Amino acid sequence: MSRHTAPQGFSAEIAVPATSANLGAGYDSFGMALAMHDTVRAAIAGEPVDPARRVTVTGEGEGEVPSDASHLILRVASQVLAAREVAGGERLVLECENRIPHSRGLGSSAAAVVAGISIADAVSVAAGLPEPTPGEKLAWATHFEGHPDNAAPALFGGVTVSWYPEPERAQSISLPVHADVRAVVVVPHARLDTGVARELLPARVPHADAAANSAIAGLFVHAVCHDPSLLFEATRDRLHQEYRRPAMVGSLERIDALRESGLAAVVSGAGPTVAVLGTGADLEARVRTVLSGDDAAVIAAPLAESGASTLLLRGTAA
Repeated sequence: MSRHTAPQGFSAEIAVPATSANLGAGYDSFGMALAMHDTVRAAIAGEPVDPARRVTVTGEGEGEVPSDASHLILRVASQVLAAREVAGGERLVLECENRIPHSRGLGSSAAAVVAGISIADAVSVAAGLPEPTPGEKLAWATHFEGHPDNAAPALFGGVTVSWYPEPERAQSISLPVHADVRAVVVVPHARLDTGVARELLPARVPHADAAANSAIAGLFVHAVCHDPSLLFEATRDRLHQEYRRPAMVGSLERIDALRESGLAAVVSGAGPTVAVLGTGADLEARVRTVLSGDDAAVIAAPLAESGASTLLLRGTAA
């Protein structure tokens, strides 16, 4: 039996940024929030709702993603509310405006998970429960996502480093990013499932490659915080990108061309999007020049300093 009830008339608006994970050598650890947001308006209906029409979607995924309880945002929100014994989740309805490309390595699934958690948090607080801690939010996010690299920047913004101090418990810190750091993403039309990309990774890697990535990961932290001139050297990778070339030949060819021109290009997450880090107002123009004639979208994507945000529109505990 539920101990808390979401107030009728509750509604809130959630915005969650896109994210780029790995960032070269920081496999399953580094993540960066980008100023490209999905927005969800959530409401508790006063009467029973059509179970097949609980979610409406405009933008990315329109006509493709489920509109019933299997929709990822709704599924996450409902499970978190049930775990907290908050009643009313069955009357939750969503209006989603999606801008983050799906299956492109820009954290669309992490954004959906974080949106669901944020909705559940807002409903829980409105029902009289205390605000969850950042650690609790990250625990839920990694429970659904499996890894904290995209989830952490989606929650907290900026550039994050995540790790596991003990099995099944992730932690994350946010880095003080140098003011000159900029990002551009190159988004191809083709999609790539994260599972397919992971299947290409070997179970073991040479010790020399692991040692090299360890040093480069440390250099990346210094570069992104203090000396962006080192970003090119700090975004080399020997653990995952080259192994995934067969699944995204075009993306790795773009990275080859960009890096030959001195630009710090990496696979964004599991790909196939390419992220380019650097400085200067002309970064986007330089990327376009190198990739002249390429049909992939080149988009300036400023770092998002803040993660998921919640605007309570109506509804508080009695």
